[in-house]
Amino acid sequence: MRLTKFGHSAVRIEHDGTTVAVDPGVWSQREAVEGVDAVLITHEHVDHFHPDHLRATDAPIYTIAAVAAQIRENAPDVAERVSVVRPDESWTIGSLGVRAVGELHAVIHPELPRFDNSGYLLTAGDTTVFHPGDALTGPGVPVDVLLAPVCAPWMRVSEGVDFARSLGAARNVAIHDRVFSPEGLGIVDLQFGRFLEAAGLEYRRLADGTDL
Repeated sequence: MRLTKFGHSAVRIEHDGTTVAVDPGVWSQREAVEGVDAVLITHEHVDHFHPDHLRATDAPIYTIAAVAAQIRENAPDVAERVSVVRPDESWTIGSLGVRAVGELHAVIHPELPRFDNSGYLLTAGDTTVFHPGDALTGPGVPVDVLLAPVCAPWMRVSEGVDFARSLGAARNVAIHDRVFSPEGLGIVDLQFGRFLEAAGLEYRRLADGTDL
């Protein structure tokens, strides 16, 4: 399996001839979708969903109903490629297995409405990879690689650390990392690294365009 970071929460996962992009949003590079077999979108926020990136590929798009509605409104030219998935639904994309996990975005503020959100558990041979989107909802099964949100207006660093430790993935790759300054990310990396490594878990934050 090959996993490549393409900015913020966008990753490409390649396994045995199949390539999937997850969350190619406005803060990610368009290269994330080049030659992919499918695109997965967790929710409707622009840092996870960017119509121009969807236009850069002919691949099918799997996402939740709220995002499908946004696509029909803002990118009707790609709407026919959208398949709507529901919580706990499972399907295959080539050599990859996929399961939708969870229903709701994390609370941004109690006075704001909750958005819908679906994480995705991908199975690549003997390896499982979990992308939670903007939520701290686990898949309820062991995870080998966690794409761990590290900074967000809806999350304290301590919450992100505890979420990662609760899943116990041997390898943790930072995502959702465009919100803080370089100085803030230095603190984030220090804290995640300190606590996860003490638990025997690997933590890495990849530069854009680099592989796990």
